Amino acid sequence: MIVKMRHLDLVCVASEKEATLDRLRGLGAVHLDLRSASGAAVAAAKGEAADAERAVRLILKAREGVSKNEGLEVRPHPVEEVLALDADREQLKGEVEELKRLIAQYEPYGDFDPALAKKIMDAGVDLSSVAELPEKLPEMRLSEMRARLAKRETRIAAATARLAGCDEQAILRHYPALADKIAFECAKELMAESGAVAYVSGWVPESGCAAVLAAARESGWGLLLREPADGETPPTLIEPPKLFKPVKALFDGLGIAPAYTESDVSVPFMCYFSLFFAMLVGDGAYGAIFLATTLLLRRKLPRSWFVMLAVFSSATVLWGALSNTWFGAQIPFCANWPTVKWLADPSYGNMMLLCFTIGVSHLMLARLWNAVCRLPDSTAVAEFGWAGVLLFMYFVTNSIVGIFPSIPAWAFWMFGASLVAVFGFSVKPSELKTRGAELGMLPLNIMSALGDIISYVRLFAVGLASVKVAENFNSMATGLVSPGNAWWLNAIMSVAMVAILVVGHGLNLAMAGLSILVHAVRLNTLEFSNHKGVSWSGYGFSPFRKNN
Repeated sequence: MIVKMRHLDLVCVASEKEATLDRLRGLGAVHLDLRSASGAAVAAAKGEAADAERAVRLILKAREGVSKNEGLEVRPHPVEEVLALDADREQLKGEVEELKRLIAQYEPYGDFDPALAKKIMDAGVDLSSVAELPEKLPEMRLSEMRARLAKRETRIAAATARLAGCDEQAILRHYPALADKIAFECAKELMAESGAVAYVSGWVPESGCAAVLAAARESGWGLLLREPADGETPPTLIEPPKLFKPVKALFDGLGIAPAYTESDVSVPFMCYFSLFFAMLVGDGAYGAIFLATTLLLRRKLPRSWFVMLAVFSSATVLWGALSNTWFGAQIPFCANWPTVKWLADPSYGNMMLLCFTIGVSHLMLARLWNAVCRLPDSTAVAEFGWAGVLLFMYFVTNSIVGIFPSIPAWAFWMFGASLVAVFGFSVKPSELKTRGAELGMLPLNIMSALGDIISYVRLFAVGLASVKVAENFNSMATGLVSPGNAWWLNAIMSVAMVAILVVGHGLNLAMAGLSILVHAVRLNTLEFSNHKGVSWSGYGFSPFRKNN
């Protein structure tokens, strides 16, 4: 569900502004819109964080150029010292470039003494008949230029080694404090002052109101908690059932959130996304690799990501078992399973039927959900009508591709009744002046429902493409080794075979990951969400609190 929000207006004594913000941060229950803050203090805090990030990048870059055998002794250094080291190094690099230019310019004239040459020339002696000299004499001998170049290159190497020996983890451990400082400075700027008082507005979930009220009584704040007014856009805080909470991590990773007034679709999102994940990857062995990687990273992954990836990977392994697909090949003793036989239909009709069935169930769920939520309002009838339209389009789709020989007669009667429901109850009579134009778009929307169901065939097409790519790499690899070849040639070809299999299946895994981001996300956030009425135009609830 989407947690109800209360708008907060807080007033305190201006002299206690920082103490008030510190108390609010300790509560961790108030959302403040910190994005608009851009004052000097905020810029300075962001500058500190940027310097820390740059220092870490410099350390890691310097470490790339240092041999692992040099036995670096890593020690913590302040960010300022790291940046100063790099500034000195950049200055030395500039001097090196200038010396290299001068050496290239004067090297053809040899290692002469420019001071002596100038003294002789000032005495009126013409040296052109003895030696070729440049029009402009250098400030030092060529040998001195080379000596200075060597010294500066040595100093650059020493500075690089010192940078490589800095402890970037010490800087990273301090980074959450810098992020907290940025947030605190943003909150200070957001909290306006008027004479002797300071005030700020924000949002509090219903579950956090009691703690905020208790803190207000203890601290002597003026506090107003009210329902959101028309035109206000509260942040969205999703609280799915416990079993489906990991999907919040996926929403955060994708950077999406339903609007506050919309529905929480986390349960169907996770269920169908797991199915889409499995079908798009299409290979049980790939699922096993995903699952093994997830288990190996268990301690490094946040719990929500670990659970979610374990579910998706397990679903892929299960799909691989049902379709008997492992690295693009089939296990012979599993080929007689009923599910495998049904999915392995040579015409691919059963796979397309499965995709269209998944699609119509997904979209009808959205419409029936809308209808139940709108009861007893008359617009619920239109939503039931849309469910009937989708079911009719399901029969039309299967008939077009030849899966069903014809459309049942009763489906036409259902379609007619559904059209009456959609056209008769989508807009109330009292809304005809303001929303009457929507009725003109209904024919186009009804036809687009056919395209929405057809679009689910991508689950079959992309999954099949992944399997065929794997099969082709297998054929390329196994064709290298032949009993008729010499043993040494087969030995070489075996190495090449392993390389082809590793690279080929690695590329296929990467393509599978990309297809998940494109197709599985689309089917949930576009096709399903359009029918459910979820625009994903909201912004997530982000309480003002300290970073872990």
